[in-house]
Amino acid sequence: MSQKPIRLGMVGGGAGAFIGAVHRIAARIDGRYDLVAGALASTPEKARASGEALGLAPDRSYGSFAEMAEAEAARPDGIEAVAVVTPNHVHAEAAKAFLARGIHVICDKPLTATMAQAEDLAAAVRASKALFILTHNYTGYPMIRQARAMVEAGELGEVRVVQVEYPQDWLTRPVEISGANKQAEWRTDPERSGAGGSVGDIGTHAHNLACFVSGLKVEKLAADLQSFVPGRRLDDNAHVLLRFAGGARGILWCSQVAPGNENALKLRVYGSEGGLEWSQEEPNALWFTREGEPKQLLTRNGAGAWAAARAVSRTPGGHPEGYLEGFANIYLGAADAIQARRDGRDASEILAILPGIQAGLDGMRFISACVRSSAEDAAWTQL
Repeated sequence: MSQKPIRLGMVGGGAGAFIGAVHRIAARIDGRYDLVAGALASTPEKARASGEALGLAPDRSYGSFAEMAEAEAARPDGIEAVAVVTPNHVHAEAAKAFLARGIHVICDKPLTATMAQAEDLAAAVRASKALFILTHNYTGYPMIRQARAMVEAGELGEVRVVQVEYPQDWLTRPVEISGANKQAEWRTDPERSGAGGSVGDIGTHAHNLACFVSGLKVEKLAADLQSFVPGRRLDDNAHVLLRFAGGARGILWCSQVAPGNENALKLRVYGSEGGLEWSQEEPNALWFTREGEPKQLLTRNGAGAWAAARAVSRTPGGHPEGYLEGFANIYLGAADAIQARRDGRDASEILAILPGIQAGLDGMRFISACVRSSAEDAAWTQL
């Protein structure tokens, strides 16, 4: 079996782009990829300058994703996979260009800017033999993998209540109008971000995590969205009631105007036999309580770690792993699936734990339902 690094390209992620650097680090951690090509910015000049800064060969630093897809597909040493790390409105067309040529796609979330784009992309994924992976990176954290495995094993009994919150504070002031914050500019622009602000940017993470761990799907929701900062065109805070298939209930709160919160994603899942609690800012700890017994602290690679957590842990217990490693676990899973395809093996077991096109569609339906519900005074709305 060939274990040569996967030849990787990148669309977006050039100079000044936070998430591009995160993806590149994640791809490097396990040595499974070589970044060999890119269309790294929205103009040819910026794209080529960014490519030069990263050491890409001049003939593989492209002015557009369309040019890159065509040229790389024609090369005998062309890219095998591409990371799409642009603003949301570019995801669909960029991903489709590579999928049509049989090149695997690793795409940042949310899936697209609009539901129509999402459905169009889903059709392209179904028509292609290439893989499509969505980087919901929090699903790669070891103790989240353990939490999911514990729920699947029945440790909590029947799931009854799911609570998830994701508060931040970086948009408390109108930083998007200064011109100095590239991330704030596009994430608060409905033309580039889509119909959801906080619900699209971080609410989709919260929704995805709640479903990933609980194993449940949201059927209906009632959402109250706010744009607290004057002049802001997208929501910066949302309170959402959730009804899951099977009868479980949930609450989701996401906010980017909550001073004192940096990246405070938290999840609580309670069942008939026990409960779990996890915090992203203390990611190596998972609290587990069996009904009627003392609370237990389970730690990554500690005495209570399950195989699901150990499989995606790199260092001994007590050595913190977090955001970059969680991202790297998505890239590692994608590499394993691509390697399986190289070797002619079935990749379905690997892909089962990775977020893909269905997770992306679910996230887009969540955004759409939140926006529609809030517009109707928080009416219960079907996903």
